[in-house]
Amino acid sequence: MAPADASSPKSNYNATKDELLKYYKDMLLIRRFEEKAGQLYGMGHIGGFCHLYIGQEAVVVGMEALKKEGDQVITGYRDHGHMLACGMDPKGVMAELTGREGGYSKGKGGSMHMFSTEKKFYGGHGIVGAQIPLGTGLAFANRYNGNDSVSLTYFGDGAANQGQVFEAMNMAQLWRLPVVFIIENNQYAMGTSIKRSHAETHLYRRGASFGIPGTEVDGMDVLAVREAGREAMEHARTGKGPYILEMKTYRYRGHSMSDPAKYRTRDEVDDIRTNSDPIKKCENYIMSGKHASEDELKEIDKAIKQVVKEAADFSLESPEPDPKELFTDILA
Repeated sequence: MAPADASSPKSNYNATKDELLKYYKDMLLIRRFEEKAGQLYGMGHIGGFCHLYIGQEAVVVGMEALKKEGDQVITGYRDHGHMLACGMDPKGVMAELTGREGGYSKGKGGSMHMFSTEKKFYGGHGIVGAQIPLGTGLAFANRYNGNDSVSLTYFGDGAANQGQVFEAMNMAQLWRLPVVFIIENNQYAMGTSIKRSHAETHLYRRGASFGIPGTEVDGMDVLAVREAGREAMEHARTGKGPYILEMKTYRYRGHSMSDPAKYRTRDEVDDIRTNSDPIKKCENYIMSGKHASEDELKEIDKAIKQVVKEAADFSLESPEPDPKELFTDILA
């Protein structure tokens, strides 16, 4: 399923002016942050791996709109967008990318390993699919503690073939755990088209043998994500067990900064950017509803670029970690 045309926003989604502007700002913050991270990587300020979220912003922003106090988030290594969406400080995130003391993991985790108990963000995980049983464990803790919190467990189309996914799904349904499995299907995993790597390309069906309901969603439309997520969250929160959301989305950049993405054409990427961009779609919702002018949206972009600049400056000015930090936070 190709994402819907960005120029024709649906009229059956209800969203207020304040909601739309918040979604727009949140997605734009992620986009500008990731663009700056790409620049810093190219300049040699960010080492190791760096996986950008450009193009997928609507998924995490749409789901974040539904969270309640106590709900948790866990994801893989394409994680900067998830951190920003749940309210983590851009300065701390960027400083971690550059390996500085002011980062969320004191410069020791880098792009793939950040954490915030305050924001209920339980990682970035570098092992493909490792977060799925952990996210299921968070849901088990919710059930054990008798609260109504939900674990939002994100993973990609590549991780969907990992064995631990099915073990986790089986346990989640067996015990009716409050977890929403969110598959961010960006079509290419690490670099292979889903049509060449998955016998069943409709990933929302992956829980069918366990009796887990699932839905395919236009992951390039923040309101479509929010509406599908509402049903999934309610299902999980009210004791009915897990739910699968397959977000049909698209990443504009390669798998990581070292990936030239030669497995797809430039025309394909340009077509998605032109016709299905999530930020343009939200902008069209705003403009069609006369909620803001073009000049007002430009001012929002200007303000967000300043926030990102300050984060980048902080990340380069923050000191290197003390060598003693090598011996802290270690589990023997």
